[in-house]
Amino acid sequence: MNVTKSLENKKLTVVVEGRLDTLTAPDLEEELVPALEGVEALVFDLSKLAYISSAGLRVLVGAAQTMDDHSGSMSIVNANEDVRNIFDITGLADVLGVE
Repeated sequence: MNVTKSLENKKLTVVVEGRLDTLTAPDLEEELVPALEGVEALVFDLSKLAYISSAGLRVLVGAAQTMDDHSGSMSIVNANEDVRNIFDITGLADVLGVE
C-alpha cells in the first residue's frame, strides 16, 4: 500500500493505492493520526485502491469519528466498483460520505 497526502488550506487529501487490509491498515492509521491535526476537511481518493477489508473500513470509520469530533468533514471519492460495493454492502457508503 502507498499513501500520498497533500494539505491545502486545511483540506487534507489522502490517496491510498494498493490494498487496505489487516497488514496495511495500521500503517495508514499511524500516518493519519498526526496528519489530522488542524484539518477541517478530509478527502480520501480511492481511485488507486484495489481492495479494502474490515480492518481498512475500521480506519476510515475512525477517521470519520475524529473529523466529527473536531467539527470537520470527510468524504471518499473515486472508489472503483468493487470497493464501492463493499461500502454499499456494509451500509457505510452514506455514513462515510462516499461520493
